[in-house]
Amino acid sequence: MKSVLKLIIDLLAKAIVLPAALLCWLGIAVLGADKAFPGWSQFFSLIPGLTGVYLRRAFYKLVLPRCGDGACLTFGTLISHPSASLGRSVYVGAYCSLGAIDVGDDVLIASHVSIMNGSSQHGIARLDVPIREQPGTFERVSIGRDSWIGERSTICANIGEHCVIGAGAVVTKPIPDYAIAVGVPARVIRFRNEPNTPDDRLKLAEQLIEVF
Repeated sequence: MKSVLKLIIDLLAKAIVLPAALLCWLGIAVLGADKAFPGWSQFFSLIPGLTGVYLRRAFYKLVLPRCGDGACLTFGTLISHPSASLGRSVYVGAYCSLGAIDVGDDVLIASHVSIMNGSSQHGIARLDVPIREQPGTFERVSIGRDSWIGERSTICANIGEHCVIGAGAVVTKPIPDYAIAVGVPARVIRFRNEPNTPDDRLKLAEQLIEVF
């Protein structure tokens, strides 16, 4: 009964957001994605409560290449580009900022997380030209399935599968599968698929002290 009710609510939400999705695609065709899409993301980000969760999911299912079943984007979260892809049962906390990214199934993203398209979006080589006018490089960033991104992290590089990124970490280099990474810049302190003995836990505590 519960699953049937959820299905009905999802269908109703899709019907409600369909005109917005059509206007969004029209705007993208006329103005381009950079100008047309962010406003719609900002609008839907401000709808509170469970209503907002259902309406955002419905809108992104119609607009993004993929927004998997059970995906939950909470209040204040923005997506900057319609090429972003969200997997099944993804959870995104409040006030996150997501770029043109690929997020795998079952990923947990805490609040106030920023996932950028690389760390070279603005050129800084020339001093005679303002930074805002210098060309940069946009890199598509991916978050592997079943990874957990901690509160207020900044992600500028790919995260592997089954990873844990500590709160406040700044990821500037790719993180391999099963890694636990913390700090600024983030560094791997342990792998989840390795033996975890009392000695390992002691070494982990010592590494955390060094990082912080």
